Amino acid sequence: MVSITRFHCYQSKINKINTYIMEEIEVTQEQAYRSISAAYDSVNLVNALRAQGSLTEEEQGTLDRNVEHLRVMMEKRWFLRWLNLDQRLEINSIIEQ
Repeated sequence: MVSITRFHCYQSKINKINTYIMEEIEVTQEQAYRSISAAYDSVNLVNALRAQGSLTEEEQGTLDRNVEHLRVMMEKRWFLRWLNLDQRLEINSIIEQ
C-alpha cells in the first residue's frame, strides 16, 4: 500500500511531466479563460477555507488539493501568458501561504 504522502509525491512528479508535455499545445482564448476561471474557483475556495480557521480533515484535504491545482497551473507557460500581473500575484500569494 502506498502512503498518502508518497502518493502526493508521485502525483506531483506526474503533474510536472504533464506540464512539460502540455507546453507545446496551443491554447485558444476560450480554453485559457476556462482555465483561469477554474483557477479562480480554487482561489475562492482556498480563501474561504482559510478564513474559517479550524478545518476538518476533509476540508484540509480540499484546501491542499486546490493549492496544488494552483501550483500546477502556475508552472504552465501558456497559463502564465494569459494572466495579468494582479492575477499572478494573487495566485502566487495563495500558493506561498
